[in-house]
Amino acid sequence: MSDGNESAASASKTAPMTVTGTGVGLTLEERQRLGEQARARTDPGEYGAWRQQGRPDPVALLEAQNATRDPDLVPVRHGRMIASPFTFYRGTATVMASDLATTPTAGLEVQLCGDAHLSNFGAYGSPDRELVFDLNDFDETLPGPFEYDVKRLAASFTIAAQNNDFSRDAAHHATITVAKAYRKAMAQFAEMSTMDLWYSRMSEDDLAAGMKDYRREMSKVGKNKKHQRKAEAEVAQAARRGAAALSKARTRTSLQALSKLTEVVDGRRRIVSQPPAIIPLRELGPVYGLDAGELRAAMDKQFSEYRSTLSATRRRLLDRFEFVDIARKVVGVGSVGTRAFVVLLRGRDERDPLFLQIKEATNSVLEAHLPRSEFTTAGERVVQGQQMMQAASDIFLGWSEGIEPNRYYYWRQLRDMKGSVVVETILPTGMNYYAKICGWSLARAHARSGDAVAIAAYLGTDKRFEEAVAEFSTSYADQNERDYHAFREAIDAGRIEATLGV
Repeated sequence: MSDGNESAASASKTAPMTVTGTGVGLTLEERQRLGEQARARTDPGEYGAWRQQGRPDPVALLEAQNATRDPDLVPVRHGRMIASPFTFYRGTATVMASDLATTPTAGLEVQLCGDAHLSNFGAYGSPDRELVFDLNDFDETLPGPFEYDVKRLAASFTIAAQNNDFSRDAAHHATITVAKAYRKAMAQFAEMSTMDLWYSRMSEDDLAAGMKDYRREMSKVGKNKKHQRKAEAEVAQAARRGAAALSKARTRTSLQALSKLTEVVDGRRRIVSQPPAIIPLRELGPVYGLDAGELRAAMDKQFSEYRSTLSATRRRLLDRFEFVDIARKVVGVGSVGTRAFVVLLRGRDERDPLFLQIKEATNSVLEAHLPRSEFTTAGERVVQGQQMMQAASDIFLGWSEGIEPNRYYYWRQLRDMKGSVVVETILPTGMNYYAKICGWSLARAHARSGDAVAIAAYLGTDKRFEEAVAEFSTSYADQNERDYHAFREAIDAGRIEATLGV
């Protein structure tokens, strides 16, 4: 995450050079020229090509990931992935990282999310208690070609649209929309001052205003009255669901989690036991071959190390809470099997809880294809990448090292007014609006770490970029379908095991 403008080794096998940094020390004209030169080397129209020859076995790539995961949870991961081609795609960041490494890039580097599918965006509470919309998953974050995130995000819209039984035209339109939103937003960020860009974010008010503008826009289009009424009804439904999701997000706090995740036994508060999804400290010993005392000592060591990564002010705030309980808790789809825990802390009384989440940070899937992270531990890589990309980050974001070799973790609040859309229920017009805000948010995250001027100059003002990205996404959705069926066949053949319903 260097802020310099020195050259680095190519981030892609097909890119002849890589431009790193944010353009510091260069004039605007020189930065624009970098983008134009990149366009001359790699035309955005080349993004549409996708070839599957010589690919590694996707199931083998997933199996390799499982080697360091908790064995009892690996079948749960497979069970969640098998639900549909879309849920399968959510768990295949490592497969797509391998595929993207062979695709053309412009050589313009940014801080990548590394897993920028549409379910990894959502609302959460900023430190000033305002709801903001942004990327919210950074397990795979690493510097690299901006195209990697754009293609993963765009393909996720194609796959989600197909999963929702959209027409081919509707799926194509949603995919075009997200890439176009990225291009147009990057052009806007290229015109901003450094600090205006840094402070830019999408607030709850911005979401409401954007939806109002979108409804106005949709009221002016339509092939006929019937089509128009359908579009207006879908936009109205999307607006209601969006407002409901934001309202629900405000209730998702540690106090709400207290009623869902804990119980009182013999007058003492503790985290409930719901194996294998939730296994509290008192039952974790057999899972890791340690007794309760050893587990608690390991927890205390990591908590102390995590605390040291916070600022002095945040440490003083954290010190107002005392430890109550800890449990392993299964989260996500692709993350299942990596170690994840929840910690219950108590403030002034039992009605003043704080839940922290501890997630294992492994090597980014991108590190097999791009230069390795500059940070010593994977936990710090995740935290630093998140703070670089997000408009506002959790005040308790920090990291620690596990008691076993090469085990690293990052910490954050478990529920901090987090909210997200239910992708499976989105209708076409709602999907298009969601594509707009995701494309804008990804562009803003990239503009913070890369050279917005150079990237905007590279993308240009025509439609070649979004059309090529949409072409790639359609081809890659077909590839994902083939990989999904290969995954199912591996389960049916007993090569890998799946546990459903967890």
